[in-house]
Amino acid sequence: MQTLERIEAEVKLLSPAEQEALRDWLEQLLEDRLELKKEFKAEIEAGLQDIAAGRYRIHQP
Repeated sequence: MQTLERIEAEVKLLSPAEQEALRDWLEQLLEDRLELKKEFKAEIEAGLQDIAAGRYRIHQP
């Protein structure tokens, strides 16, 4: 937690404009991760439906 505490202290030293820019960046970062999770989950669900319906191939090396 030392890193987080250090970052929090540094953020307090930023100007209001810099803090808002940081907030925007952080929101975008977290939003991108959420979108990736939704997309990945949808792909998994589609794959499970394909398997349940018998639409799959077995790969043998």
